Parts: sequence; structure tokens; C-alpha cells
Amino acid sequence: MPPKAVLAALLAVVLVASCGVLRRTHRVPDDLVPVFRSAATAYGILTAAQLAAQARVESKFDAQAVSHAGARGIMQFLPTTWAAFGLDGNKDGVADPLDPRDAIPSAAYYESWLAEQVAHLPGDRVSLILAAYNAGPDAVRLAGGIPDFGETRAYVTKVRDWADTFSDQL
Repeated sequence: MPPKAVLAALLAVVLVASCGVLRRTHRVPDDLVPVFRSAATAYGILTAAQLAAQARVESKFDAQAVSHAGARGIMQFLPTTWAAFGLDGNKDGVADPLDPRDAIPSAAYYESWLAEQVAHLPGDRVSLILAAYNAGPDAVRLAGGIPDFGETRAYVTKVRDWADTFSDQL
């Protein structure tokens, strides 16, 4: 076989293999789909796809993720926020930010509170809630909307984009 044909065949194999990988990385883990749906239904603030998108942006669905700032779990709760809003979502007697079945409903609950904090501000409600989740409600209130922080603006855009990606699955 000529070298170009071998190279073309290898490239084809790599492309076909990567399609499966890309499909998997652009999907919500199957075991978490009902958790996102239940949390979205319970609190009615964000859709299941939006909650899943947050988990993707926050931790890439890594329940054991820990940030440099000390945020933990799939939804990246800071200890003080977890102390105020952490729920025992799976009813096992322990509210654990490293357990997605606790962290996901806790995030939805926290966002119901954030929605109240930013309700008086002009702008897209979901974007304001996402900005408050990322930068804190005080930063959003002081800015009168989404703060002019590059990280926060990028966060809102990424979550909205991932939500579009996940909407067919959820």
C-alpha cells in the first residue's frame, strides 16, 4: 500500500474513533439525567439542560473536582455557600457537595434564591442567575446586571452554549 494510502486509512480510523469520543463528551452522563430533570422540575428556575450545562462548565461532570478557590464537587460549591444551601438530595442522611445527587438539587435550590436576588434587574433572567452563580449576587446587583468580568461573561456564554447542546438529551 502506498504511504499516502496508509496515512489516509489511519486518518479515517482516527476520525471514526474520535466521533464516538466527541459524542460521549457532548452528552450528559446517563445516570445524572434524572437528577437534572428532577432538580429542574422541583425548583422551576433553570431547565435540566441549563443545570447540566452548569455542571459541564463548572467541573466537566467531575463529582470530585476541587478548584483553586476551594469550590468542590460537580456544581463547584464554596464551603460557605454549601453551608447555607446544601441539601440532602438523595435522602441518605448526609448533605455532601461531592455527591451529585445532593449537589445538583442544591444548585437548583441556590439558584431559586439567586433568582429572587436579581429579580429587580433588567436583562435576561437566566443570564443574570448564571452570572450571580459565578460572580455572586452582590457583584450582579452592584453592576446592575452582568458584571463586566471576563470570566463571568464567558461563563454565561459557555453555559448557554452547552445548554443548547444538551437540550436534545434533556
